[in-house]
Amino acid sequence: MKLTTVTNVSVDGVTQGHRRIDAGTRGAGGPDEEGSGGFERFGWAPPLLDDEASTFIGQTFQRADAFLFGRRTYEIFAGSWGAGMDPGNPVGEALNTRPKYVASTTLTDPRWPGTTVLSGDVAGAIGELRAEPGGELQVWGSGTLIRWLLDQRLVDEIVLLTYPVVVGRGTRLFPATGPDLALDLVDLRSTPKGLTIQTYRTAGRPRYETATT
Repeated sequence: MKLTTVTNVSVDGVTQGHRRIDAGTRGAGGPDEEGSGGFERFGWAPPLLDDEASTFIGQTFQRADAFLFGRRTYEIFAGSWGAGMDPGNPVGEALNTRPKYVASTTLTDPRWPGTTVLSGDVAGAIGELRAEPGGELQVWGSGTLIRWLLDQRLVDEIVLLTYPVVVGRGTRLFPATGPDLALDLVDLRSTPKGLTIQTYRTAGRPRYETATT
């Protein structure tokens, strides 16, 4: 399966708190969680969603063969979609019927049916999933996990839903210091409210300009 990350991000790179629901799930700060850190600017994404963006999100969920989450995002999704929120929604239908994997060293008793916890050799387990036949293993949210996956060179495609807003503070998708990565643009579209949706295929390390004399 191709491992695809899908991230809601502001123009200034913030991923934290894009939905108001995140405000009620400020976890205890495990290794696969992002604490709030005093962040209060929750819910910056929904006012900018339009029908075109919502349709894209639903179609993307529907094409997944399986999902991979960090613990905090998993608990948010389990507490909403797993609890029967908005029955009949294509997002909920996909999440409740496809296999779900959680990379966590602390979760021991997942209550959402169809969930497998990955601990121990997480990179090896994810490598085995990528080697399986199928379409996509999708990662939604889970910023800490995504940064780790990028560091491990385990990501095949990156989808960014970039919202026309500057949040001004909060956790960014890409850290100030991290691995370098070349990207090939696969798809680019925009929506009436100004979202841009970019799909990139990872392409190893970038080529840098050589020094001249």
